[in-house]
Amino acid sequence: MSLLAIVMMALDHRQQHMENVRSVLSVILYPIQYLVGLPQETGQWLSENLASRQELLEENRRLRTEHLLLKSRLQKLQALEAENHRLRELLDSSLKIDGRVLIAELLSVDMAPFSRRLTLNKGSYDDVYPGQPILDAEGVLGQVVNVGPVTSTAMLITDPSHALPVAVNRNGLRAIAVGTGEPNRLELSHLPNNADIEVGDLLVTSGLGGRFPAGYPVARVTLVERNPDRPFARVVAEPVGRLESSREVLLVWTPAPVQPPTTEEAAEAATPDHSGAAAPP
Repeated sequence: MSLLAIVMMALDHRQQHMENVRSVLSVILYPIQYLVGLPQETGQWLSENLASRQELLEENRRLRTEHLLLKSRLQKLQALEAENHRLRELLDSSLKIDGRVLIAELLSVDMAPFSRRLTLNKGSYDDVYPGQPILDAEGVLGQVVNVGPVTSTAMLITDPSHALPVAVNRNGLRAIAVGTGEPNRLELSHLPNNADIEVGDLLVTSGLGGRFPAGYPVARVTLVERNPDRPFARVVAEPVGRLESSREVLLVWTPAPVQPPTTEEAAEAATPDHSGAAAPP
């Protein structure tokens, strides 16, 4: 058998008689070879696909995390941009104010019904004093009522216990703007029915009382009702300041009013000096 096999190999090597036989056998044996190698190929395919799917899941998770981080940073940038805009408005408005000003931030808001009070991050260490006016870039907000070492409490002009002397910017008509407890409504008390006031009139501080400087915007008239059966007209105004949305406010130091001399001081100033002393050279 060995000799026969050697002879057949030699003949095939020289004359290629077994080529056709090998081709037929390869076709017959291919399905068997395929089935023998199928488990290994299937395992390799599954491993590659599972690894790719895991990588895709991890990449999607990483991309979602980066997306959330970028959105949070974008929101922070938008908040910083809005804050910078508000600060620029305050700085621009501070240039129009005579005297010393200081920017204060809100720490908290009193949530009691009908109460309109704020806590500021400035106190007596910053020379804040009771009665000090507070403004924003649009107009008057209120005044300081309580002062601590590092914080203070301010009352908004819409607080029911707040009253502010105002004047109609168009004609100088004086009135008192009283808070109603509502965030966007003031009422002008004791104005007669024939008072020269109209819807759309701008109300500014009159300067009476010496607490608020004169000429700062306070509110705009939104309603005028004249009832002949009543002695006074009903006048409603809406504040021009952002009472419910301001995050920063301006503390204003108003110049002390000049007190007129007393009778004794006036008499002394008017009495000539007859002491006979020589005037200094």
